[in-house]
Amino acid sequence: MGVKNPKIFRTGDEICICAERVLENGEADEPSSGKSVLWKTRDLIHFSNEELVPKDDIVKLASGKTKPDAAQILLDALGISNEKNDIGDDENACGASSDYSETCISDSVELDDRLVEAAFTYWSPITCIGVTVPTDISVTSAEEINNINALISYSDGSSREKKVTWDTTAITGSGEYEITGHITQQKFRFPLAEGYGDPVVFRWEDKWYYISTNDNLDDIGFYVREADTVHGLFTENVEAHCILDFDPSRNLEKTFWAPEFHMIGGELYILFAISGHQWGPQCHLMRFKKGGRITDPASWEDPVRVVRADGTPLASNGITLDMTYIKSASGSYVIWSYREHIMDPLDTGSMLFIASIDESEPWKLTSEPVLLTRPLLGWENVSGTINNEGPYGFVKDGTVYVTYSGGAANGYTYVLGLLTADEDADLTDISSWKKSITPVLNFRSVEGEFGPGHNSFFTNEDGEMMIAYHGETELTSHLRVDGIRRVHFRADGTPYFQMSAADDIPDMDVRMKIHVICFNS
Repeated sequence: MGVKNPKIFRTGDEICICAERVLENGEADEPSSGKSVLWKTRDLIHFSNEELVPKDDIVKLASGKTKPDAAQILLDALGISNEKNDIGDDENACGASSDYSETCISDSVELDDRLVEAAFTYWSPITCIGVTVPTDISVTSAEEINNINALISYSDGSSREKKVTWDTTAITGSGEYEITGHITQQKFRFPLAEGYGDPVVFRWEDKWYYISTNDNLDDIGFYVREADTVHGLFTENVEAHCILDFDPSRNLEKTFWAPEFHMIGGELYILFAISGHQWGPQCHLMRFKKGGRITDPASWEDPVRVVRADGTPLASNGITLDMTYIKSASGSYVIWSYREHIMDPLDTGSMLFIASIDESEPWKLTSEPVLLTRPLLGWENVSGTINNEGPYGFVKDGTVYVTYSGGAANGYTYVLGLLTADEDADLTDISSWKKSITPVLNFRSVEGEFGPGHNSFFTNEDGEMMIAYHGETELTSHLRVDGIRRVHFRADGTPYFQMSAADDIPDMDVRMKIHVICFNS
């Protein structure tokens, strides 16, 4: 779905934006005839959920709050006759007559400069604007220099400290020295791994592991890579170890989908979806045996299907997939995608559900499933795909963040959405959650990356939060490939997923000079 002919007006402290709803190809959306989509905002950053409102109701909303000619302007813009109706006589409720001048028609409103500047900054790409280090510092030993970090500043007013590798070879004792250093920001090529979706990078006992859906093998089998570094997971000759393979005797035959490593109650698990002989993925998990090796299939217990509190299947109708785990101050939870009536007129689309679990038995829910989100927004509902899937979360500074995916799962319209809640809240209470009405990552975010989605998060060797995701390299491509980059945090502490490596630190080999007074070597 899309919109056209947007209009903007004020009602008191609120700014209202309305537009006509159209189909993805731009044609009229007949069910929306006589109605417009309406959003409300106070800051042009946070918006109410979209609503379909009768056009004459929008005129009423504007007519009571705006200048005298606004209602007539909206009548004309929305294509509504000004004949006698329920909003007035020969004049509309604002007192505007039908012979208003065309020059009065406007698609803009006057706003406070500070509000406009704040909104412009928020919606603009965030880029590095400067790198600074102390210019003169006193130390008692050369080793202290290694604790001197650079301050990286960004266009939204945010900043972060970054470790500098200093060249201290010239320092031999007390005296004055001028030294140089350089900053290294971990970055990855795109595409990183071709023919893989739903990537997860995980650290375990000083080793790094990578697991994903393997499109190259028709999504059959789970393969794990092991390396000493994150970059090592994606070298040309890295070995892929099959830890769960096609096995009809165990009802493991189809849709080996979206595996995720998670630590739950001190135990290591992989959460995933799988089908037997009949297609129909269902959520499962398998536990790692103590003392085993992640790359050894014998080190994993048999997969167990996730069930409800009473022991019945998670879903008796439809499919379940993309289960993830998140722990907050209020408890432990799983979130997954569910869908019924696939490709028939009653198709529900993929919906996200949440339930609590006991960490000692994470395969069994301890609460009833609660509908968390449905694909009701236009960008969740395109290219013939009605989609909320691929949830993955983290907790930071008292807030739970859960990303999820909408749009076409292997096309350029795939995007990330975002759900947030307070860490202390009951996450099975739907009122605890807020849903962004705009995607937080899409094909316009980073040049050359199309359809970014179904992500995961991890902390890299430098202690930085990273996002792993899959996408495509071309607008018309349907080959899923992986990417990784750093997650930035805005000045207000909220995550920003769209920063390219070039915008983060444009020159990865930046060199800086610092004047050091070293009293003791």
